[in-house]
Amino acid sequence: MSSELAQGTARFRAEREADWLRLEKIVDRVERRSVRALSDDDLFALPLLYRATLSSLSVARATSLDRALLDYLEALSLRAYFIVYGTRTDLLRRIGQFFATDWPAAVRGLWRETLASLALLVSGMLAGYLLVASDPSWFAAIMGPDEAVVRGPTASTAALQRILVHTGNQDGLSVFASFLFTHNAQVSLLAFALGFAFGVPTALLIAMNGCIAGALMQVYVAHGIGGQLGGWLAIHGTTELFSMVLAGAAGFHIGRRVAFPGESSRLAAAAEAGRTAATVMVGVVVMLSVAALLEGFGRQLITDSFARYAIGGFALLVWLLFFYIPREARRG
Repeated sequence: MSSELAQGTARFRAEREADWLRLEKIVDRVERRSVRALSDDDLFALPLLYRATLSSLSVARATSLDRALLDYLEALSLRAYFIVYGTRTDLLRRIGQFFATDWPAAVRGLWRETLASLALLVSGMLAGYLLVASDPSWFAAIMGPDEAVVRGPTASTAALQRILVHTGNQDGLSVFASFLFTHNAQVSLLAFALGFAFGVPTALLIAMNGCIAGALMQVYVAHGIGGQLGGWLAIHGTTELFSMVLAGAAGFHIGRRVAFPGESSRLAAAAEAGRTAATVMVGVVVMLSVAALLEGFGRQLITDSFARYAIGGFALLVWLLFFYIPREARRG
């Protein structure tokens, strides 16, 4: 019986081994280099050889040929599968694709959620501003008692101005800048992470952060230096706040799909929404990194308010063009 099996295996191998060996050579070449290393003939032959090898594997299993041949055909089929159907893209090209298409497309797909997040942020700013304007004690409730002592309504105009100007021997600017950046980064990440709870924690976080900004702005406006504060914040804040709005949009997107999954299960809907939201959040991390550079270098080196507004406005324009101009229009 073993002799018959050996003879059958030998005949089977003799009839088809040439195709297996050619496929193995093509697979080896692609694994060592890339698909671009293949000739036109090899590219054309690759799917045909792959299907022929699968057919051989099917016959070998059905006729119970020897185990070594089965293992060889299974391994070769698996390697060829990843070349025929897998995505083989080098790292630099994949990064380029992310910035050129994936990230902007994901952001454009969340335009409704982005508008809702922006509306909450602006509403929070207005609420914080009006609350402190009507009763200064609200500042301590919103910002905390420590912040109220340093830069609250009772602080002098000179003390508030000193925060906006880097004098070289004062670390108030750096400390407060670090506080704002760390706070906003935490809000952005939490707004996304808590979106699964139907978006409610996300809404509260975005509105509360807007409330903080509004309360701070009211104090400076009341002292007649609101324009200086605006420039101090704008140089990095347009990027930082935009990233927060997008993080909120990502959280809302997940929350909306969890609340209204349609024909899918809630788990499947959340997983699907999570892929788009995660793409946006990878970009948010990039934006926060850019904001950190603008904050750490630009704001300390540039003290002129007009220049700060110009840089912040230019950054916002760049982001808007990057996200919302269609890719085809940009290539044309």
